[in-house]
Amino acid sequence: MSNLNQRLPHTERLPHTDSDRQKPTHPPMPDFYMPAMPPLGLITAVENGIRTLVRRWRFRRRFLSLLDYDDHILEDMGHDREEILWASRLPLRVDATQAILERREQRRKALRQ
Repeated sequence: MSNLNQRLPHTERLPHTDSDRQKPTHPPMPDFYMPAMPPLGLITAVENGIRTLVRRWRFRRRFLSLLDYDDHILEDMGHDREEILWASRLPLRVDATQAILERREQRRKALRQ
């Protein structure tokens, strides 16, 4: 035993410990890092934007079919031919329904005064 103590002093590490194992090294991070998937918030925003544009486009197509009716029928429904034509020319980024409602409200206020 005395020979063993001389060869392996207490300060020397044993050969098969966890600290002697090689830890895997990762390649350095590049200057420009692109993740495999874009952020979910971005995906949701794009989906909502596309869904809104499609909904507005479909609504305008249906709204333009009202122009086939007579002016008296449009008036009974609460619409005006001029408003429908005006709303159909608005860009898709503008909600035509909301724009018509705002225009009607302005017209009502003007009639009250």
